[in-house]
Amino acid sequence: MFFAFDGVDGAGKSTQIARFVGWLEAQGHAVTLCRDPGGTELGEAIRDLLLGHRHAGMSLPTEALLYMAARAQLVAEMIKPALSAGRVVVSDRYLLSNVVYQGHAGGLEPENLWTIGRTATGGLLPDITFVLDLPAEVAFQRLGGQTDRIESRGVEFQERVRAGFLEEASRDRAHIKIVDAQGSADEVAARVLAAAAVQISGD
Repeated sequence: MFFAFDGVDGAGKSTQIARFVGWLEAQGHAVTLCRDPGGTELGEAIRDLLLGHRHAGMSLPTEALLYMAARAQLVAEMIKPALSAGRVVVSDRYLLSNVVYQGHAGGLEPENLWTIGRTATGGLLPDITFVLDLPAEVAFQRLGGQTDRIESRGVEFQERVRAGFLEEASRDRAHIKIVDAQGSADEVAARVLAAAAVQISGD
């Protein structure tokens, strides 16, 4: 099985991913955890290009295609081999992020990004993507002072990101699950498990 976590920056993905992976392992599943972009030598190099502040003038199409390239390598090196070995894969972001950040929020055509993304990944998409949903202003305040190149685009950009996630989820409720990220970490974790329960029980 293949799960991804997504949402606006500051929504608490790292905390919830760690809890979900711990829960899966407690159920006896072997888990491969990865992050997108990253996870491979090439992917980590691309991640540095994308998130560092050295390339402030990077064009949006360049940005989108670099994400695609990193993901293609991640699928080839980590995700497909893990799934073939019967492991559960949990990814910190995946193609939906590309569609939302560079598409809905950035201005590129979302459907074009879906098409390119399916080509880059060989059509491999998560069984479920958990989108941790939080008001953009609250999420932005959680980021604090140090932000990467994408996070530094401000709260208005984050609002467009949030709206993009909600729109994409409305189009694919079977695979994109909106999870209220407000409240305690325990409360949010319970919502994640509730959203995952049907898929896991049917495995």
